[in-house]
Amino acid sequence: MRAVVQRVSSASVTVAERVVGEIAHGLLALVGVEQDDGAADVQYIAGKISDLRVFEDDEHHMNRSVHEVGGAVLVVSQFTLAADCRKGRRPSFDAAAPPQVARPLYEDVIREIEARGLRVATGEFQASMRVSLVNDGPVTVLLDSRKRF
Repeated sequence: MRAVVQRVSSASVTVAERVVGEIAHGLLALVGVEQDDGAADVQYIAGKISDLRVFEDDEHHMNRSVHEVGGAVLVVSQFTLAADCRKGRRPSFDAAAPPQVARPLYEDVIREIEARGLRVATGEFQASMRVSLVNDGPVTVLLDSRKRF
């Protein structure tokens, strides 16, 4: 499982001109589920998103988590994070989990983050979405439950 996590001052997701999820201060997490992902991957990604210390403390060091600053998390499914671009010019998405496998794991990530006491907004699984954000910093972090990077 992979995630791209961005510290934001605001973020929203629109589907067919309708806002389906939005947050103010917090984290935008784009989450891609890969084949063979399971409960351990959910725990790893949800734990990292919840506990990442990417918010500044009083001394301007990144020492606080989203929970500590009273922020929220916008979680958006993004199968393209499983893309392999090493050959040719067209990405291969063979590593992405099929929707019937990916959806429950994506929903488990959301539930796990909520269980940690955070407010979570979401996109709409398998929809064509427009994601808007104001990246604060900018701060962008890449996560991979298999620790390939």
